[in-house]
Amino acid sequence: QVQLVESGGGLVQAGESLTLSCVASGSIFSINAMGWYRQVPGKQAELVASKTSDGTTNYADSVKGRFSISRDNAKNTVYLEMNSLKPEDAAVYYCNAAGVVTTLRTLEVWGQGTLVTVYS
Repeated sequence: QVQLVESGGGLVQAGESLTLSCVASGSIFSINAMGWYRQVPGKQAELVASKTSDGTTNYADSVKGRFSISRDNAKNTVYLEMNSLKPEDAAVYYCNAAGVVTTLRTLEVWGQGTLVTVYS
């Protein structure tokens, strides 16, 4: 069984920074892509940023230049550094791992979510 455990959410003032972390655990051989989605009540989840094992990154237009995603493939960990936070960045942030290769099959896994609150 593969699990994703997120940490780093919290309450910050607009303009401040936060870094989210997500660790994948279990019988994992490799993970293709790891990333972060966010969701606010009443809206669909949106991709914030993702990074593949070969280093290809993808960012939502709304966070380009402010957020940075990084991975430690050896530790099956992904980070999201969020700078210059805005009230509209407030959401529940979910870690996602796609193409998780295990002994039995290839999976897509989601974390439980971590809340980011930004006040002005």
